[in-house]
Amino acid sequence: MKLAIIIPAYNEEKRIGVTLDEYGKFFKKLKKDKLLKFEIIVVINNTKDRTEEIVKEYSKKHNEIKYLNFKQGGKGFAIMEGFKEALKSDFYLIGFVDADLATKPEAFYDLIINLGDYDSIIASRYIPGARVYPKQSVQRIIASRIFNFLIRILFLMPFADTQCGAKLFKRKVVENVTNKLGLTQWAFDVELLYLTRKAGFKIKEFPTTWSDKEYSKINFTKAGPRMALSIIRLRLINSIFEPILRPLKMIAKFGDGLINK
Repeated sequence: MKLAIIIPAYNEEKRIGVTLDEYGKFFKKLKKDKLLKFEIIVVINNTKDRTEEIVKEYSKKHNEIKYLNFKQGGKGFAIMEGFKEALKSDFYLIGFVDADLATKPEAFYDLIINLGDYDSIIASRYIPGARVYPKQSVQRIIASRIFNFLIRILFLMPFADTQCGAKLFKRKVVENVTNKLGLTQWAFDVELLYLTRKAGFKIKEFPTTWSDKEYSKINFTKAGPRMALSIIRLRLINSIFEPILRPLKMIAKFGDGLINK
């Protein structure tokens, strides 16, 4: 079995080295034990620090670590480019994880061994069995639950956590949805899961162990409205009004850039 792990990286010079160390060591052990073959694809996007320099050094030392570098930003954009790169090879499983090591390699491997007959599996911090540390702030919990409520109402998706940064897909899913994705910022994960379900693929939500490295630095006063507007825009684009609102698809990426400023 061949696995591609995509890591979007924006100004991650302080953390990307540790993440590559831990993921590389863990998955090389699995490779040595002939459990799987893997490749890590770091997608650097619009970075202004030493991220590229650090990743380049790791790629020289480890054949399993590749990287792409783009001037355009956005986590969703980086993941989509990672998807396209992974599809150039014969990977059976393609997933992504945040660069901050909030999801340890052991937790990502849990997704692999628990995928079963499903087409996709997503890590969740808000279902029984999940462990989150340090304890999240009341502000973050309230904001995430309001956001999740909107997603359930607007898209009828049963998931408790669409935003966790660790997800895994079988190749056929990535082949089906990559070129249909249009939103690259706040609503990216929601659109990805929505399109996956719309195509008839089965998604499993799995409890994860999560360590939020910078939970106290998120400004929900600014992020909350942006997230809400993004999913409302996504719902309008994917509605009976789609023919009328089709021009929104043409400016979706441009709109993401404005939202992210």
